[in-house]
Amino acid sequence: MKKQIPLVTFLCILSFALLGCNNFSYGLDPGEPVTITMWHNYGGQMKDTMDELITEFNNTVGAESGITINVTSIQSSKDQNDKLAMIASGDPGAPEMPDIATAYPSMALTLSEADLLASLDEHFTKQELSSYIEQFVEEGRLSDGKLYVFPVSKSTEALFVNKTLFDRFSEATGTTLDSLSTFEGIARAAEKYYEWTDSITPSITNDGKTFFTADSWFNIAQAGTAQLGSEFVEMDSLNMDSSSYKRIWDFSVLPALNGAYAVMDGYSSELSKTGEIICSIGSTAGILFYGDTIIYPDNTKESVEFDVLPYPVFEGGEKVALQRGAGMVVAKSTAQKEYAASVFLKWFTSPEQNMRFVSSTGYLPVTKEAFEQKMSEEIESIENPSVKKLLETATFMYENYSFIIAPNAENFSSLSGDYESGIKQVMRDGRQKVLDGGDVGFIGNELYDTFLH
Repeated sequence: MKKQIPLVTFLCILSFALLGCNNFSYGLDPGEPVTITMWHNYGGQMKDTMDELITEFNNTVGAESGITINVTSIQSSKDQNDKLAMIASGDPGAPEMPDIATAYPSMALTLSEADLLASLDEHFTKQELSSYIEQFVEEGRLSDGKLYVFPVSKSTEALFVNKTLFDRFSEATGTTLDSLSTFEGIARAAEKYYEWTDSITPSITNDGKTFFTADSWFNIAQAGTAQLGSEFVEMDSLNMDSSSYKRIWDFSVLPALNGAYAVMDGYSSELSKTGEIICSIGSTAGILFYGDTIIYPDNTKESVEFDVLPYPVFEGGEKVALQRGAGMVVAKSTAQKEYAASVFLKWFTSPEQNMRFVSSTGYLPVTKEAFEQKMSEEIESIENPSVKKLLETATFMYENYSFIIAPNAENFSSLSGDYESGIKQVMRDGRQKVLDGGDVGFIGNELYDTFLH
């Protein structure tokens, strides 16, 4: 009898054969490799891992295929966006467009409108794309339905809780950690925390402590509206004239008027490090900024433990959270370079490489296999307890939540920025009016009417 080749082995042989055929048809030659330039904005640990992976690619698949990846710029997202915008607008002093760059969909839209990006659909089969998490891929499709932003690493938002401080509050008031699973529960806990801390010094009025803040109140409005069955961003405006949004407003603003929320322009991790808040909503990618120590205003230190809980849900709403993160875009150039870039993207986002890239950072992998199989292995090997908790929570959310993406509206940045600054100013102004003796209910309604109109 003839020996039968196992199906998996056969498919592997076939895939390498096809890759070789494609390399040949696109004119790639290991003896004269094509150089693909790259810009990215990964710093710290992610930069080190990126360097290692690119070196590995260049020495293995790249060497065999005739492809060399050359990173020519590493900079902040803002600086990179500024340079990409210069390229898109054709500024005389603009640098040359890289072959691959990290970018959010909003920047990709600008580059696409300038006819600078290649569609990636022709280099990825439907079967290949089906191995990626659908929502992550769909975010990279622009208004023409084509895929321009390829998912590399993603993040969502979660609730970070200083368990050390919360346990003291819980023991004194009976407030449970489970109550923080809903936005309404967070608001009630925040009000109770302010009252409890205020009562500790009865001779001093209005010295209660803040309990909660959010890195993005706009993101809460987006996700919360979706949880309640509608959309916050409609065309080029915000849908704030609805019962759904009124619930979001009440959660966001009313506790702030009572002093229960912290209102700040930086990241919540800054207040967590000083013990000025107990919990906050922020990106999973920010886990390493929370640390495990509080330094109080008098310079005393305390070791603390953090819990990472799933994104809160409005009572009666669906489990919905926002997914975030840049992907990679490929410049429109020659067929050879575009194909070479796609070879790198396939290798870089394969489960093994992808898990190495996002490991211990709070970012999330982009393939189903990485989430469903590799993630459990990664969780077992991680020593940092906060990162371990975060990945456990991310896995739970992957299995139980729906993820929404921000719309690719041209004015999205201005809409989100104006909303964020506007609602923070409302919180500050309203809090001062309450301190001056105003009624919270009356002030809240007055501010709501003014904010909407």
